Amino acid sequence: MTKAIRIKSHGGPEVMQWEKVDVPAPGPGEALIRHTAIGLNFVDTYYRSGLYPLPLPAILGSEGMGVIEAVGPGVSEFHAGDRVAYCSGPIGSYAEARVMPADRLVKLPDGIDDKQAASMMLKGLTAHYLIRTTYRVKSGDTILFHAAAGGVGLILGQWAKHLGATVIGTAGSAEKAKLAKAHGYDHVILYREANFVDEVKKITGGAGLPVVYDGVGKDTFMASLDCLQPRGLMVSFGNASGPVAPFPLTVLSQKGSLYLTRPTLGTHIAKREDMVNAASELFDVVLKGAVRVQVNQTYMLKDAARAHADLEARKTTGSTVMVV
Repeated sequence: MTKAIRIKSHGGPEVMQWEKVDVPAPGPGEALIRHTAIGLNFVDTYYRSGLYPLPLPAILGSEGMGVIEAVGPGVSEFHAGDRVAYCSGPIGSYAEARVMPADRLVKLPDGIDDKQAASMMLKGLTAHYLIRTTYRVKSGDTILFHAAAGGVGLILGQWAKHLGATVIGTAGSAEKAKLAKAHGYDHVILYREANFVDEVKKITGGAGLPVVYDGVGKDTFMASLDCLQPRGLMVSFGNASGPVAPFPLTVLSQKGSLYLTRPTLGTHIAKREDMVNAASELFDVVLKGAVRVQVNQTYMLKDAARAHADLEARKTTGSTVMVV
């Protein structure tokens, strides 16, 4: 019998229960994975709270790493004993073991350890779609990323710097600013002490930015628009402070014919070829040392409720994993 974190109602961390669950044998096109590490992501709190509704009861989690124990009929790319990771497909990684569609898995190179793998897939592929496909960051660009000391932020800062960009971030404390600067950021604005729009204008000499990446949402969205240059791109990809309130589309024209997109990782890696190529680019920059992935917090899977509470209280930095 396998144990997993399940929810039977939406709510706070207290709704998460450590329970026994049945895991079926893998069917056609599937693989049975025994997890060694599971990634913790802010989107998990959205599913738990009901912001992103799930049919209940449900097992949370969308990112994991483990070893294949068995494969179902028709699976030829993977075999028992393969080290694999994933960050898309059915929700349900908060479990000791699970069955996954084999086409949502990628093999791991030897140079990446279990905790790294579990902590970098969703965050790393998010960074990839933000700076490689949503807006293709190039040498000479100046960009802004909110929550620079978060898991996506620390990866994206290094990657964008590797691409030749000047990287601006925001952070809530001097400690987090120091962490961000150690991970590629040229400028880190303490948003509690300074107006980030004014600071961006100073840094860019009033020119503004070609792109802003905003995963914070309500608290930063409208001001982020003011950081953009004419025809700049606003990339809204998260709601850490709450959802963005409705606003007239004419605001975009008034602020300089701005573009706005609300992308998701799922869309960008829906095709297996795109997912494998993105993962290959991620593994490449990690293996060559251009992007360092550090796991700053580790919890036991059975303590997932405490991990969620710490994440929502902004007590965590960088990547967090849960181990079985």
